[in-house]
Amino acid sequence: MFTGLVEATGTVAQLAISGDQARLVLGIPFAHELALGDSVAVNGCCLTVAELTEKQAAFDLLAQTLRITALENLTVGSTVNLERAMLVGDRFGGHFVQGHVDGVGKLTRLEANGQDHILGISLPPEIHRLCIDKGSLCIDGISLTIAELTPDGAVFWITPHTWTHTQLHLAEVGQLVNLEVDLLAKYVDKLLVGRGLG
Repeated sequence: MFTGLVEATGTVAQLAISGDQARLVLGIPFAHELALGDSVAVNGCCLTVAELTEKQAAFDLLAQTLRITALENLTVGSTVNLERAMLVGDRFGGHFVQGHVDGVGKLTRLEANGQDHILGISLPPEIHRLCIDKGSLCIDGISLTIAELTPDGAVFWITPHTWTHTQLHLAEVGQLVNLEVDLLAKYVDKLLVGRGLG
């Protein structure tokens, strides 16, 4: 379980795709604190540490992961958002994030507005229907509040801290991003559909 509060950024050292699987190697500032089997959210996707060195961690990407995330679009040198699994007893400042990516969206708008930035993301219909104004949506592992729902997407206001401490300051219009819908929205939707109300 994660909070969507990005802990650090890392750098892609290698992405070796082999058939329908891949090995992702990242330079991680806290690699020396990790252990084999630890969970790390990489751009919002929960991955398991498969190999470690003092400064790098390797992760195995399964066919399912490659199919439903934007991770296969990473290249050597790409910057990624990182968050370790939350500790019991820590402050919980974001929202419940599982690191289970629900789909991929596209960055459609990115502009400065004073000290803030405005971010627009296109949302697939199955994700859009689970979003509400002022609700939470996880974008590449970042817990963000929806400022406005548009007919086919969402708009977010990005604070200076989030802008500089995540990979957003390197983002470009047109790039794909991982999306995870608020967990509570998914459970409510499942219950309503099960009762014929959705």
